[in-house]
Amino acid sequence: MIKRFSNLLPRMFMAMLVLWTAGALNAVAADQPAAKPKDDVVKVVYHADFADPRRFSAMLTNIHNMVSTYQAELVDYDVRIVFVSWGIRFVTQDKLAGTPFAEDDALKQRRADLLARLATLRDTQGVKLEVCGITREQIGLDEKKLIPGVTLVRSGVVRLVELQHQGFAYLKVE
Repeated sequence: MIKRFSNLLPRMFMAMLVLWTAGALNAVAADQPAAKPKDDVVKVVYHADFADPRRFSAMLTNIHNMVSTYQAELVDYDVRIVFVSWGIRFVTQDKLAGTPFAEDDALKQRRADLLARLATLRDTQGVKLEVCGITREQIGLDEKKLIPGVTLVRSGVVRLVELQHQGFAYLKVE
């Protein structure tokens, strides 16, 4: 019995050492800002392909909070929103009548506020806006009807893949 117990002591000591080391590393990590990629720029792309203005509002809040945190911590960032399909509703004041993306009451009530918040993210916080050219072409929306500061990309989903290959973290608000 004593021999069996004495064999357990080294294993127990190692287990305690591992747990202590893990706890110490977690304590150090908790005090550090978010990890930065090799080029010292945090890269994030948000995918907006939904119709719900409440969901879009939540996404804008998330982006504002993220960017404000990075600014407060003096972290360089490149945050983008790629608008595909239903997301095109949020980068134009056009009612999109006769299209699958036509303005509904929920969007009509919130459009001005959402556009103002999006403009603030673009103009004061440097968030880049990119819209799918295929979606725009399919509904016949004139490029001039997009809000200022939106970059037209050939395919929104291809752009999402390109950005992920460039090291962008992909986020989609559910």
